[in-house]
Amino acid sequence: MQPAADNLSPGTDRVLILVNPKAGAQSALSRADRLADLAGQRGFHVEVHADLGQAASLANQWHTAGRLRALVGVGGDGTAAELVNRTAAGVPLTILPAGNENLLARYLGLSETPEGCCQTLAEAKVVRLDAARAGQRVFLVMASCGLDADVVHRLHARRTGHVRSRSYFKPILDSIRSYQYPEFEICRSEAQADGQPRWSAPEAVRWLFAFNVPRYGGGLRIAPQADPADGLLDICTFRRGGWWRGLWYTAAVLAGRHRRLADCGVGRAARLRITSEEQVPYQLDGDLGGFLPVEIEILPMRMTLLVPSRA
Repeated sequence: MQPAADNLSPGTDRVLILVNPKAGAQSALSRADRLADLAGQRGFHVEVHADLGQAASLANQWHTAGRLRALVGVGGDGTAAELVNRTAAGVPLTILPAGNENLLARYLGLSETPEGCCQTLAEAKVVRLDAARAGQRVFLVMASCGLDADVVHRLHARRTGHVRSRSYFKPILDSIRSYQYPEFEICRSEAQADGQPRWSAPEAVRWLFAFNVPRYGGGLRIAPQADPADGLLDICTFRRGGWWRGLWYTAAVLAGRHRRLADCGVGRAARLRITSEEQVPYQLDGDLGGFLPVEIEILPMRMTLLVPSRA
């Protein structure tokens, strides 16, 4: 499905840049300052902030007044999700990638340079895409329950500063050695005309992925058919557990053959209800989510994004 697209009005002349000081392997402040200089040369009124609350509040005010060109998040997927959570629907957002994976930015074809980001601001092409919500938390790319969520929880439990790719090595090894793959149940519901969910019968699984955007860390193609403009989440589940089974599933994904496995389930849903009698972690866009139970729902056209004209 094609996303909704249009352009901002010429009167939107204010740019707000939010720098996440913990994004990626090093500070992104110098890149934010360079972007501010370039945008100022284009005639935009620019402010740079490092406080999420202040940046979101000001972005909401400028958007309500019809002056906001874009809120620019200098960071990764977590930064983008945090800004969407803190701003009103319709606030235009773009990203200057400074995280580890930058899944959403890569999907949208956003430039990693201040020069490219400034060009996106000048072109002012807007697309509207779906987001999703887990409990009270909006996420943009994907959610999962299982081994990878356990890795995320271990990583963040010991995080003290910037996260680098090598920061994942020990949490991954610890999870492979000790994660028990507890069973949990999911119920699905597609969109209904009356707005009321019609829940399916419970399914017992041990690993679940729910994708809005068809991207995952390391370039793994778990749900390459996911479409962030179709009003549905693409679901992939694995039904069995054990460390060797987890490695087998990972190998099948790497080979692009996981959908052929008898114990792999795929489908789509507008809502998911996930419950467990054990403590099962879940993660959202690579950040801490919480522990089951949780209910997930699609939020049609919740994201308003500035993208390059070629996107």
